[in-house]
Amino acid sequence: MVDLLAAEADAVVRFQGGANAGHTIINDLGKFVFHLLPSGMLSPHTVNIIGTGVVVDPKRLAEELDKLKRSVAETGRLIISDRAHVVLPIHRQIEEALDRSPKMLKYGSTKRGIAQAYQFKAAKVGLQVGELLAPEAELRDRLEAAVEFANIFFRGLGHAEATVDETLEYLRPLIERLAPYIANPVPTIRGLLAEGKQVLVEGQLGTLRDLDWGIYPYTTSSNPIAGFASVGAGVPPAAIEKVLGIVKAYSTCVGDGPFVTEIFGEQADRIRQVGKEYGAATGRPRRIGWFDAVATRHGAMIQGATSLCVTLLDVLSCVETLRVCTRYRVGDDETDEFPVFHALKRAEPVLEEMLGWGVPITEARRLEQLPREARDYLDFIESSVGVPISHVSVGPSREQIIYV
Repeated sequence: MVDLLAAEADAVVRFQGGANAGHTIINDLGKFVFHLLPSGMLSPHTVNIIGTGVVVDPKRLAEELDKLKRSVAETGRLIISDRAHVVLPIHRQIEEALDRSPKMLKYGSTKRGIAQAYQFKAAKVGLQVGELLAPEAELRDRLEAAVEFANIFFRGLGHAEATVDETLEYLRPLIERLAPYIANPVPTIRGLLAEGKQVLVEGQLGTLRDLDWGIYPYTTSSNPIAGFASVGAGVPPAAIEKVLGIVKAYSTCVGDGPFVTEIFGEQADRIRQVGKEYGAATGRPRRIGWFDAVATRHGAMIQGATSLCVTLLDVLSCVETLRVCTRYRVGDDETDEFPVFHALKRAEPVLEEMLGWGVPITEARRLEQLPREARDYLDFIESSVGVPISHVSVGPSREQIIYV
């Protein structure tokens, strides 16, 4: 969906997160997995901005750019916000050392230093991307505070201490590689909006991974919800007119934590295989569950979704009898509200059965071409979430989108 929308946009702004998740894009140019690059990089006419709310791993970004340029001769223009923060080797090293501690919570991290980069940012010892362009003596001064903050952790964890020199050595070739892209994105964004151009603001993860509104502490370390887009992208809140909520026709999860509608065994394996449900960044098998109306409604409300795109409907052709979660049971009580962690981990799904359709639907291009059972399923999603469906995907390519 982001690829489809990006092809029509004048600019795409990524507003949060880091290289800890990926977007898999399949179009007539091939198959691409973006971790940091905005999805508009495949459109030559599109301005692409890595926004201020992103934490940028310079090594992974350089590798992603190089890989893209080997595959595609011409790509969209790129700006890296000079106020975004840099992911440094010390961030990954702290995360790995903490993960080895038996008393630390294991919350499904990708070990890419994302949480620590945001931690350093909040502690005022982070490094902004724009500071990479400062004279090296000034950059060294800024790194002194970051490295000493890291060494407080390393000393406590029995890890070898870091040095400013080794951090600078790591950064020097990456600074040269990325320097042409570093700039203040605000004039570009405001200019595009003033001209009435279409700007697509792109998040990285779903509501349940949001630091404030998700399944804390099994969340990411930033806010992937639409309300943060104006902060992380530098777009005025009033300029955001449409919020498209993207939801799978079934539930998935990567990492640990409560997953109320999770299923196991042969049926889960079949959906996982047909849906190719493996993490784009890590390759980890995704956990599989039935569609969860409670969690999806919570997500749509928090996002302020104006419409929904239901993806991967075609995958459910492999299931004869579907189940959907309409409420949660917590102890003796039932609720249709999404609870906080202590109640969520005790929640059980209240499930209803629906007939599957059992036939391939990948060739459908209009709603009326879908089997009656598939349309009934979409009607259930729309009515239970309370947001109209505007798009349905029945396959991974741009052409396999049904406009409702």
